Amino acid sequence: MTPREPVTPASLRDPHDGHPPHSFDVVDSETLYEGAIFALRGDKVRMPGGRIATREKVEHYGAVAIAALDDEDRLVMIYQYRPAIGRRIWEMPAGLLDGGSGEAPVEAARRELVEEVGIEADDWSTLVDVVGCPGFADESVRVFLARGLREVERPAAGDDEEADLVIRRVPLDDLVTGAMSGDLVNGPCIAGVFAAAEVVAGRFRPRPVDAPWIDRPTEYAERKQA
Repeated sequence: MTPREPVTPASLRDPHDGHPPHSFDVVDSETLYEGAIFALRGDKVRMPGGRIATREKVEHYGAVAIAALDDEDRLVMIYQYRPAIGRRIWEMPAGLLDGGSGEAPVEAARRELVEEVGIEADDWSTLVDVVGCPGFADESVRVFLARGLREVERPAAGDDEEADLVIRRVPLDDLVTGAMSGDLVNGPCIAGVFAAAEVVAGRFRPRPVDAPWIDRPTEYAERKQA
C-alpha cells in the first residue's frame, strides 16, 4: 500500500465557495477576565438576521502535543493529574506555545518532549490540528509525530504536577483500544493516536512539520504583548 497525501476531499470543501457567506462582524467587545494562560471576553456579534447577540470567547496561547513513536510502534505517554477534572489521565507530552518569544511550534514541541519525558527525536512531522471547543474557545493544538527517539537527561521537574508524572511507552494498538473503551479522554491525544495509527498502517503520510496551521491562536499572545 502506498501512503496517500492528506488532501482536502471534495465533500469537505467550503460549501460557500463562490457565494460570500455572512461575516458575523464583531461590533463591540469587552474583556471579562484576564489570567495567566487565557482571557475571557464578551463579543457583540451581528447575526445573519441583523440581531446583535453576545458571544463569550476564551482566548488562549495555543499548544502542541507530541506523538513520540518508537521503533516498536509504542507511543511515549504520561499519566498526569489534571485539576479541572480532578483525576489523573493518560496523555501525550504537551505544552503551551510561548506566545511572546516567536518560538516556532515544532521548537516548542522539541522543548516539551525533553522537559516532560527526557526524549529527543530526529524526525518530525505534523499529524493533526485540533480545535477542541470551537463554540467558545480559540485554543488549537497541533499534534506532531516524532520518530527516531533517543533518551536524554530530563530537567528537574520541580514540585508541581510535573513532579508526579508517570512515563510509559504504550503500544499503539493498546491506545486505539483505550480511546474506544473510554480510557483515553484527552481530545488531542485521541486524535493523535488515530492519526498515528493511520500513518503506521501505511494509509497516509503525515504533513510537513511547517504545514499551514489555519487556526493557530494569536489574539491572546498579542494581548499580552500590548
